[in-house]
Amino acid sequence: MKEKLLKILGLEHKSEYVKNFFYTSNMKASIYMSVYISCMEIWMIIRLLSRQLQGIDIRSTDYYISHYFNYAMLLASALAMLIFAVGYIRGRKRSVLFGYVLKWAFILICLSFGIEISASDYGKGEQVFTFLTMELFAACLLTWYPIVGFLIISVSYGIFYLTLDTTLITATGAIGSTDATKINLFIMWAATLFCSFGNYARTASQAEKAEELARINDHLEDIAEHDELTGIHNMRFFRAEAGKMLSEKKKSELTFLFLDIENFKAYNETYGFSQGNELLRRVGEMIEQAFTYSLSARFSDDHFVVLTSNPGAEGTVSLISEKLTGEKSAVQLHLKCGAYKPAENDDDPILACDRARFACNSIKKHFGRLYRVYDEELESAYRLKQYVVNNIDTAVREENLRVFYQPIVSVSDGTVTGIEALARWNDPSHGLLMPKSFIATLEEHRQIHKLDMFMIERVCRDIRHRLDTGSSCPPVSVNLSCLDFELVDIVAFLCSAVDKYSIPHSLIDVEITESSLVGGKEALKAALDRIRGEGFGIWLDDFGNGYSALNVLKEYHFDVLKIDMLFLEGYPENKNTASVLENIISLADKLGMVSLTEGVETAEQYELLRKIGCGLAQGFMISEPMPITGLDEKMLTGGFMTAAK
Repeated sequence: MKEKLLKILGLEHKSEYVKNFFYTSNMKASIYMSVYISCMEIWMIIRLLSRQLQGIDIRSTDYYISHYFNYAMLLASALAMLIFAVGYIRGRKRSVLFGYVLKWAFILICLSFGIEISASDYGKGEQVFTFLTMELFAACLLTWYPIVGFLIISVSYGIFYLTLDTTLITATGAIGSTDATKINLFIMWAATLFCSFGNYARTASQAEKAEELARINDHLEDIAEHDELTGIHNMRFFRAEAGKMLSEKKKSELTFLFLDIENFKAYNETYGFSQGNELLRRVGEMIEQAFTYSLSARFSDDHFVVLTSNPGAEGTVSLISEKLTGEKSAVQLHLKCGAYKPAENDDDPILACDRARFACNSIKKHFGRLYRVYDEELESAYRLKQYVVNNIDTAVREENLRVFYQPIVSVSDGTVTGIEALARWNDPSHGLLMPKSFIATLEEHRQIHKLDMFMIERVCRDIRHRLDTGSSCPPVSVNLSCLDFELVDIVAFLCSAVDKYSIPHSLIDVEITESSLVGGKEALKAALDRIRGEGFGIWLDDFGNGYSALNVLKEYHFDVLKIDMLFLEGYPENKNTASVLENIISLADKLGMVSLTEGVETAEQYELLRKIGCGLAQGFMISEPMPITGLDEKMLTGGFMTAAK
């Protein structure tokens, strides 16, 4: 109730923006009011002087002195108000307090002028509307808080009534104002009052809308330059400012840094996105504080970039990483950094950041290494990466991609039970490229589906050929990326390909990596259910190389559990290998899955798998990947069984 009353009276709390809006609105209104009054008073002075000189009006000296004085005072106050208001609107520094004083002085002079002129001439029927005109100017053209407007209007009308009453009594000896005059004055008072209130309400509404619009504009300007999550600059601002720095400073003094929080994904999964976002805010603050006189921004996700002339950048990054590692959490965090020093012809900050990012990615999962400078070795790898992105379509069209096959054998008797299809790129410029040269790049640039669709098509064609020629045809497993399910309807394409070549669905197995299943993507889960429903086998690839292997086993059902080759590294020197593998194989058996260990390179490793009951094995000891022709020859001679036995 109190707040409503204060609002009605115009006494509620107002922001500085609203106060300034009212002040500016009154300054603008004062200009119109001052111009009109100045013109009128100049005309009145000239008219009175002309009539006096021509002898048209014979008045007393006191009359002329009084009127000239009133006209001059009103004209002077109007000109003073006009000069001040115009200067304020044009942006000149003006004292707000002086503006308030000048406005009040101007208003009081206007009202006093109206009262005196109208009261003195009322009885003679001359200039009776001067007071009303001044009242409308003062109370309605300008904007007043309701309580203030009420006081100005009521007091001025009260004074006018008393002055008018006294003047009439003095001039005529009559009783004073008639009832008609009182009624007219009351009507004028009410009309002026409501007009003043309406003007206030309209201006207040405009002020609130303008403030909201200004707030929105400020927000838009802020997000145009700052990252909404961390509060530091965004890449739009970084790119613009970095471009200026590249053109204004010596490029040899500058270094682009790309920083990545290692294990951030695991941190998010452990503590949730809210805590993950809070960590990003803290890291953003750390980077800004550490590189005070540098340009920093959030690149994307858990990635940040810095453009600095600090020669000790590596040491600064190390200090930030130490703070990050000191965070109290169950997940060990590190800061990886790639650095790139721009060449003289480098003018694009984004390309420079991309090179720094490439350097950063080259040391991911390299424990103990936090900083890598982009050098000639990385330049060569970077150019190959760009080549892959730019030429994947050509490779598909001209069939430069190849399918190599690697057999999978039963550990118990060495018979071939399946074959994995692996991609190779036989490029006319770079020769035979291995998967590590192009698969990660295609995934990063969301073009991996082009490779995987090519592989599915060629595998189906090869199976059809083997069936037609009567060759042995064990099931073939094809690798799919989780991005395939986003970029295309890969399940529909797979079904279409096997139907096109009339291949039994049981001859195709789908391998999907454990890391791509983390996060419980419902769409991916539904797609895998479709694959199983179509009669294809589903394998979990690289088990143990992700963040939440056991959670994946809980949420999904697989036919084959493919154990990552890292588990065999170091055997027989590492005595824990047997125990770890034995427990994984036992878990697979209990969950109704066949266990398959990849990366078998020695007879000792193979014998270990036989001893602990592993179902299937794959690796160079059995056979390296080979084209279809080599595979057929070796299967005819039984070479795989011999190697395994």
